[in-house]
Amino acid sequence: MSDDDNSPISARAAKRLFAELKAAPALVLAVSGGPDSIALMWLAARWRRSLARGPELTVVTVDHGLRVEAAREAREVKRLASELGLTHRTLRWRGAKPTTGLPAAAREARYRLLAQAARSAGASHVLTAHTRDDQAETLLMRLLRGSGIAGLSAMARLSTRDGLVLARPLLDVPKSQLIATLKRARIGFADDPTNRDAAFTRPRLRALLPQLAAEGGDARTLVRLSARLARANAAVEVLADGAERFLRLRDRGDAPHLPGARSFEATAFASLPEEVRLRLLLRAIDALGHEGPAELGKVETLLAALDQAIAVGARAARNGRPILKQTLAGALISLAGGRIHVAPAPVRRRRGAHKSGS
Repeated sequence: MSDDDNSPISARAAKRLFAELKAAPALVLAVSGGPDSIALMWLAARWRRSLARGPELTVVTVDHGLRVEAAREAREVKRLASELGLTHRTLRWRGAKPTTGLPAAAREARYRLLAQAARSAGASHVLTAHTRDDQAETLLMRLLRGSGIAGLSAMARLSTRDGLVLARPLLDVPKSQLIATLKRARIGFADDPTNRDAAFTRPRLRALLPQLAAEGGDARTLVRLSARLARANAAVEVLADGAERFLRLRDRGDAPHLPGARSFEATAFASLPEEVRLRLLLRAIDALGHEGPAELGKVETLLAALDQAIAVGARAARNGRPILKQTLAGALISLAGGRIHVAPAPVRRRRGAHKSGS
């Protein structure tokens, strides 16, 4: 992109943004009506017109039913999509809304509806309009929550969700460039007041960004940090892959094989770096548990307990009984017979459930 964060995006630059999507059969564009997503729609439509052959584009607007203006904004998106020659659908989040955790619940509903629309349209990708500014805010949010390296890598340009590819072609683009692009094209957009509502975390952090920028922590710098952490995270993932192979080779087929479970030789596991051990536990718990994903802090506590149990295990073990046994995220983790076992935990009974025949 241009170094000028206030310059409109050229047709040539837009072509580079979408180049890797050219071979997709169809794409769903998530467009709410705000400047970022309107710019995504306009740029994608211009890019598609420049191709002799390319993916079919479907614009989807999700009306969460949280603001009275949302229906009108969806109609405006439909009108502009029609002018651009694009198919448009409005999907509504129906049912009762939670009183707490509303942003997260709305986000989950949005992605669920977008995935349904993508399957209906035969699309392989869902495109969202996340920008460089969004990436910086996401990094700050996760930093304040104490996320690990994986979380601080923030959003990826391409990721998978619900069996589809989630693409963020504007992730390296500042919001100011998108607004400049729309102004040059004389295209209007909606202003969502919730983006400035201090009742929510992201708007509060957004208001702090100018102060951070004055100290050198602007969005460009924060995103660079996120990219470096993503690079480190990828390297640790390679180490974790190698550690899994090492543990399997160490067993040489002598380890007990239990269907639907994972097992590690305890002393070999304990010899691995702490971050690698954490990831092996996370992988096993997330794969076998039924209440996941597991929280990093809880897995760190579990690992500390395992390390302590392994250190005293040789003296404490009697008759192969477990030295440690606990559940986490729907998985049962135990240390017995010199091995760490991870298996699905028994499903908890619902409170207040009555016995049959009562």
